[in-house]
Amino acid sequence: MRELKYYVACTVDRFIAREDDSYDFFLMEGEQVAYLLETFPETIPAHFRNKLGISAENKWFDVVLMGRRTYEAGLKDGFTNPYPQMKQYVFSRTLKESPDKNVEFVSDNAVGLVRELKQQPGKDIWLCGGGDLATMLFPEIDEIILKVHPILLGSGIRLFSGAIKQTSLELTNSKIYSNGFMLLHYRVKK
Repeated sequence: MRELKYYVACTVDRFIAREDDSYDFFLMEGEQVAYLLETFPETIPAHFRNKLGISAENKWFDVVLMGRRTYEAGLKDGFTNPYPQMKQYVFSRTLKESPDKNVEFVSDNAVGLVRELKQQPGKDIWLCGGGDLATMLFPEIDEIILKVHPILLGSGIRLFSGAIKQTSLELTNSKIYSNGFMLLHYRVKK
């Protein structure tokens, strides 16, 4: 059965973006970059994949889920189809029509859709953001993979924007880089 994995960049104080949805404070250089590009190639947006010459097959995911604000971060720069190498779903209560035939907009029953996707054959499902969607889908998240950047933001969009139930996590893998970047894999105990 497929799993839902929340693979996301965050700060040490667990913010995934500023209030204005910007994320220019994340480290874009360092030894972790080559590892992430090689290990998670499908999670690189198409416009960067092309610039970097990435053509690797999907290793982890073949479906990506994102909230409206996450999608709009690329849309404002003209990117209507950020991950053509995957099936893409954008969850929005306000936007009803997708600007791209390869991106499906979903306005209700997010949990039901995820449960249906989990039953289908294929690779795992990537929850790439944001905090509202992660809170809504929390009961379905099987693993949380954090790319923790060595910065305290102080305020912004949280990893989970709302209340979630207390849940134990099992650290299954970790790597700390010399620049302070950490890659942490947590299994959600159910």
